[in-house]
Amino acid sequence: MIASFLIQPGVIEMREVPCPEPSRGEVLVKVKAALTCGTDLKAFLRGHSLIPMPGVFGHEFSGIIAATGRGVRGFKAGDEIMAVHSAPCRTCGYCRKKLFHLCERIMSTKVLGAYAEYLLLPAEIVRQNLYRKPRTLRFEEAAFLEPLSCVVHGMRGLPLKKGDRTLIIGTGPIGLLHCALARAKGMKVLMNGRNPEKLHFSQQFGADRTASPGELAEEVRSFTGGMGFDYVFECTGQVEVWEHAVDYARRGGTVVLFGGCKGGTKATYDTCRLHYDEITLKGAFHFTPQDVREAYALLKGSIDVSPLISSTYPLSDLPVAFERLAKGEGIKYAIIP
Repeated sequence: MIASFLIQPGVIEMREVPCPEPSRGEVLVKVKAALTCGTDLKAFLRGHSLIPMPGVFGHEFSGIIAATGRGVRGFKAGDEIMAVHSAPCRTCGYCRKKLFHLCERIMSTKVLGAYAEYLLLPAEIVRQNLYRKPRTLRFEEAAFLEPLSCVVHGMRGLPLKKGDRTLIIGTGPIGLLHCALARAKGMKVLMNGRNPEKLHFSQQFGADRTASPGELAEEVRSFTGGMGFDYVFECTGQVEVWEHAVDYARRGGTVVLFGGCKGGTKATYDTCRLHYDEITLKGAFHFTPQDVREAYALLKGSIDVSPLISSTYPLSDLPVAFERLAKGEGIKYAIIP
């Protein structure tokens, strides 16, 4: 089979490698669509600690089951499926506390290699995070299960109410998925970003208002009546944006720090603001099987992700897709092996 390898930042090679065979509990998937994402773009541009080089990469996918190992129940060859690339072990200390997204093994056992003709899913994923693709979803849309699961996780546990004023900083695919989920929950959304075309797209996609950085202070006053936002979702992964995100939250508001900053960076906050205004800072990382189930239901029903697919490319043109993303062109590209 053909698989793409990230050799070093900026260098992708297509290689012919043996097609894996599923062992007990495993499923071999013929990949029908794989999506580009911000994590893969970071790896392409500068490397990423969670994506070894040289090695296969890509983790947002959907496809058709090509073969199953012994003991697999509920799925068979020919089934159209959608899945995520990890699952908790259910045995470590964090899993026993039901903090499945913080499982001690979840990052070391994750599956990479969706930018390929075939992908082998281990038994943990098959048991917990594998779903049949509805006929109403295209394969490209079904591949959104993983990123939407992450966004669902970031909002889980928050006392969200219809009409809450929400600021989303960042107009990339994750920011736009936050917009879609917030609107589905009845919240009022202001999108903030630097790219005029993406701001325009955000409003077409469902944002109530948009603002460039220079317009944001006035829009905060106008949109919230001067109080500030109930919720601020940081979706850029830039430390200076992390620091300024608290400026836009109301007293008692919550700032969700979703975008991952470069390792080793530190953020500084006004302690008086955090203390006297009771600002909540919340980190958000990965997802749980419960988040995956909710994301699956949303994709089947209330959230249409099709506008986020800017174009499709064959596997051989994967470098072209990343070069376009590096220039700020497009939202997500679907790679069709």
